[in-house]
Amino acid sequence: MSLIVHKYGGTSMGSTERIKNVARRVAKWHAAGHQMVVVPSAMSGETNRLIALAKEIQEQPDPRELDAIASTGEQVSVGLLAMALKSLGVDAVSYAGWQVPIRTDSAFTKARIESIDDARVRADLAAGKVVIITGFQGIDPHGNVTTLGRGGSDTSAVAVAAAMKAAECLIYTDVDGVYTTDPRIVEDARRLKVVSFEEMLEMASLGSKVLQIRSVEFAGKYRVPTRVLSSLTDPLMSLEEEMVSGTLITFEEAENMEQAVVSGIAFNRDEAKVTVRGVPDRPGIAYSILGKIADANIDVDMIIQNQGSDGTTDFSFTVHRNELAKTLDVLNTQVKPAVGAREVIGDAKVCKVSIVGIGMRSHVGIASLMFKTLSEEGINIQMISTSEIKVSVILEDKYMELAVRALHRAFGLEKAA
Repeated sequence: MSLIVHKYGGTSMGSTERIKNVARRVAKWHAAGHQMVVVPSAMSGETNRLIALAKEIQEQPDPRELDAIASTGEQVSVGLLAMALKSLGVDAVSYAGWQVPIRTDSAFTKARIESIDDARVRADLAAGKVVIITGFQGIDPHGNVTTLGRGGSDTSAVAVAAAMKAAECLIYTDVDGVYTTDPRIVEDARRLKVVSFEEMLEMASLGSKVLQIRSVEFAGKYRVPTRVLSSLTDPLMSLEEEMVSGTLITFEEAENMEQAVVSGIAFNRDEAKVTVRGVPDRPGIAYSILGKIADANIDVDMIIQNQGSDGTTDFSFTVHRNELAKTLDVLNTQVKPAVGAREVIGDAKVCKVSIVGIGMRSHVGIASLMFKTLSEEGINIQMISTSEIKVSVILEDKYMELAVRALHRAFGLEKAA
């Protein structure tokens, strides 16, 4: 049979009873003859608890030590799940990321996976064992424990699936697939049976919390078939029933794919807008500003440079809201005096709303319908960014839910009556 990787999120591992349910599901797949590798997250809320403890000791925790602390949540999960499987008569073994090992760079709190040595895991699988590996973490060239950033267990699971050439990677979470938008915002949001890799990549990058973007990037780069499913269904349902539930991320525009022009509405509350006003309008000014931001390891999203007048221009971009203070510090201390900017302004009360769909390639007027819809709701657009299959706008955050509901309705994404 096939080698299958299962990933379980924090909610799925949220209690000992839920861990037992995970064990029942994994045991079912193992009994069907599959080789099983399982990558669980820490129990729901545990990583937040550990980080809060660290901040009680040190207001800005040392990144290396924070990784050492945060990584322990997953170590508890893998041990408990191995015990649960053993209690069902299934031979199982758990490993921390450094024991596999999963090798990463040294960017503490947001490390990137560089390689995975799967020899130990393959030997255990050949011996008939279920192998359980901590998500979210690895080891750097100096032997330090590293973590991959929030949601990093998704990346760990897909990376393991890629390294081991698994037949499929199943991501179990507290939702039963990828929806046209968040059902908590729009009650009649619809679950997609199939979504293209390109659409999923855009949706993940634009704020959809179903999958971490780096996990989607791994899936795309190594063409790992990936499926999003609910862990809250009956763990003993047949494999056939389970495999037709959830959402399949595909790499081909299959004939039976839902051919909506727009497949989903994504949004992100964690945006902050930064504007550098009165900078010299000359070649190289963008690098003078963003080069320092990149040196500080701050990710930049949308970028706009206004047309210059009187020899100066305004330069705006967005960053993660948690990095706004750091960004403003870099700009005020390093960039503003160096380039002679007039002022630096930060705004944390913004959000990003996006429409995504491969059907946009062959249809015109999609952006204009988006802008018309927002205009009719009295919502002002502050920034616009486009690609072949998405249009994103920055809005005042108080209008986010209104914008999502209006766009979902305008593009006909609601459930069939």
